[in-house]
Amino acid sequence: MRTTGFGVIEKRGDQLSYVGSGCVKTQAGELPARLKLIFENLCEVIAEYQPEHVSIEQVFVNVNPKSTLLLGQARGAALCAAVSRNLIVAEYTALQIKQAVVGKGHAQKKQVQAMVKRLLNLSGDPSLDAADALACAICHAHGGFGLGKISSVGFRVKRGRWV
Repeated sequence: MRTTGFGVIEKRGDQLSYVGSGCVKTQAGELPARLKLIFENLCEVIAEYQPEHVSIEQVFVNVNPKSTLLLGQARGAALCAAVSRNLIVAEYTALQIKQAVVGKGHAQKKQVQAMVKRLLNLSGDPSLDAADALACAICHAHGGFGLGKISSVGFRVKRGRWV
């Protein structure tokens, strides 16, 4: 089974609040049918929550080229769901997301999950996939880097970090 997480938050001023999250799960089978399921489910999520922006994690080059290609295709289905609804799409590396949420770019999934729970004042732990999606949304809400109060003038991104 393959899983695509999604997370929806709301930002009012400096306050972030949890709106919803979950996962789209696909069974083994033909790739086109799995991609269609991701696309349709994310279109339903967009219709239900009506976000203004969508943030998505950029694909990293994995050791296994086949896994990287499959991840890229699932990501493409998610991007198509967003742009078909004329939404603004922002993309962030895993390092940028982890740095914005945990404070270090090489944080473990459990650390991201714990910080998402804390930042959004959740009563329980979101699933790891939903926590990753919520972390991406938090990163975007904070301006994509840190708490959004860091000036990026004179800096550039190198390997997902501001230098």
